[in-house]
Amino acid sequence: MRRLGVRLTALVFMVIAVLHVAWGRGSSVPFRSRSELADAVVGSDSVPPPPACYAVAAALAGAAALLLDVPIAPRPVRRLGRRVAAGVLLVRGVAGASGRTDLLVPGSVSPRFRRLDRRFFAPLCLALAAGAAAAN
Repeated sequence: MRRLGVRLTALVFMVIAVLHVAWGRGSSVPFRSRSELADAVVGSDSVPPPPACYAVAAALAGAAALLLDVPIAPRPVRRLGRRVAAGVLLVRGVAGASGRTDLLVPGSVSPRFRRLDRRFFAPLCLALAAGAAAAN
């Protein structure tokens, strides 16, 4: 059962990575406009530039590879990477749940973002943190 949870976590990482690539290429999926995307997902007036979107996508894809134990590095480095991924997501989830994501990402202050963060993004981060921790 734990193995299934880890694989599901890796799949979610990949789906979110694909979304970040799409956003980097100018898409607003699943929103109607880039400004709506920025308000809901970033909490500001603008979407981060493509390199930032691609960097997040790469980090998420790397985390998925680590969870699946793809031999991209020596085993101790992969184990450390999984722990780092779990820790980063835990911090992000706690910040979001407490309504303080702006401490990690200055400018993430729109009311819509804070509402979505508390309701969806923070719990997702906490669930992904648990899934990443289960891989160790």
